[in-house]
Amino acid sequence: MSLKQRKAGIDWITLSVFFSLLIVGWLMLYAATYVEGSKSFIEFNSPIGKQTIWVFISVLVFLIVQLIDEKIWNSLAYIIYAGSIFLLLLVLVLGTEIKGARSWFVFSGFSFQPSEIAKFGTSLALASYLSFYRINVKSMKYMMGAIGIIMGPVVLILLQPDAGSAVVFSSLFIVLYRSGISSVYYIIAGFLFFIFIGSLVYSFEAITLLSLLSGSAVLIFNKYKPLRAGLLILILATMSIAIYHNGYQLYGILIAALALIGFSIWYLIQRKSSFLAVVATPVALAIVLSFASSYTFNNILQPHQQDRINVWLRPTKCDPYGSLYNIIQSKVAIGSGGIQGKGFLKGEMTKLNYVPEQSTDFIFSTVGEEQGFLGSFMVIFLFTVLLIRITIIAERGKNRFIRYYAYGVASIIFVHFFINIGMAMGLMPVIGIPLPFLSKGGSSLLGFSIMIGVLLKMDQARLRR
Repeated sequence: MSLKQRKAGIDWITLSVFFSLLIVGWLMLYAATYVEGSKSFIEFNSPIGKQTIWVFISVLVFLIVQLIDEKIWNSLAYIIYAGSIFLLLLVLVLGTEIKGARSWFVFSGFSFQPSEIAKFGTSLALASYLSFYRINVKSMKYMMGAIGIIMGPVVLILLQPDAGSAVVFSSLFIVLYRSGISSVYYIIAGFLFFIFIGSLVYSFEAITLLSLLSGSAVLIFNKYKPLRAGLLILILATMSIAIYHNGYQLYGILIAALALIGFSIWYLIQRKSSFLAVVATPVALAIVLSFASSYTFNNILQPHQQDRINVWLRPTKCDPYGSLYNIIQSKVAIGSGGIQGKGFLKGEMTKLNYVPEQSTDFIFSTVGEEQGFLGSFMVIFLFTVLLIRITIIAERGKNRFIRYYAYGVASIIFVHFFINIGMAMGLMPVIGIPLPFLSKGGSSLLGFSIMIGVLLKMDQARLRR
């Protein structure tokens, strides 16, 4: 490919957004760690000094990737994946424990987190597996193989333990959906997820009552005409809920259960067992999952893990000067920026370190305070453009390997972006997920730079015949 063709093949929008995020990230990290009168960016032992080194390393690796033939990544996919698995095993033995997790190798003042490189390796391996001509993920055997590739690093990361990084790998199920897995699996997963969340907000008894009433309502609507069905459901719901709320929870649940059992018997007599199974299965799953969720939360999770969930779902139960403090300070910092922000290096809450972890988990609070709504909007806009462009690259890819790899990159960046900004605004649980290109962390920056660099190099292959 000639130099002219290479220039024509570069996705300049994606490249521009990538470097824009690098610059914005460096500036915001400088603001978050700024000490008046210091020149910390040239002091390589300081946080911004170390990040400056990682920026140069990441850009250098990004440029080196552009010199490598894009076909090699498919050939090396499983080797890179195996290497990342080896590093995840090694860090469990030789890693340094930081904040309760053995997730880092530390040497000469620098730290390296293997899970960040594992995201790249897993994306490559999954794309290589799905693009093999004999693989059809609609077959259970091959679907389990793809899930195994995703779950391999997840299990090792959970052993560190680092639940936040493990959650990110779940985003790769988006790639499986694009490869043809039935949406039924995702509907069931969504249903179970909402039951899980509901079980953490409401009691097991309340979820059980709601599940039994929902199942009864479906059976009644299918048996009677709408007006009669609606009247019966209203009577049943009013009676059971009233008894439940008047301190007789067991009796309220018993009435709903007897109604469900009674209508179930009628369906069995009428030989409509298939429809009954469709209704009864999610009801049973909801009750079992609700019990399992409540039991796990109350008896298995550690107090600090319970606090993280309570901060997200039940903030009124949290100490505003304890587990809720980070979220409150972050929201105040973001809100104090107003429309235009206080200006670069002029954020009082940022300079006085009111927001804990503001250079990592809560870097977006620095953006909100100093750059205001307009600056926050521009950061979100840049990420949105990046995700759209990666999706375009995926759909125009010459082969399935490029397509699935691109979707893997997009899904990982999306989950990081969505959860991190949600954390800063109190909309998502605080699980320690950095904001790509902005949060402090050399291994995260390097990992994302490699992923984008490889993707842009693969995209240039579309010009070849």
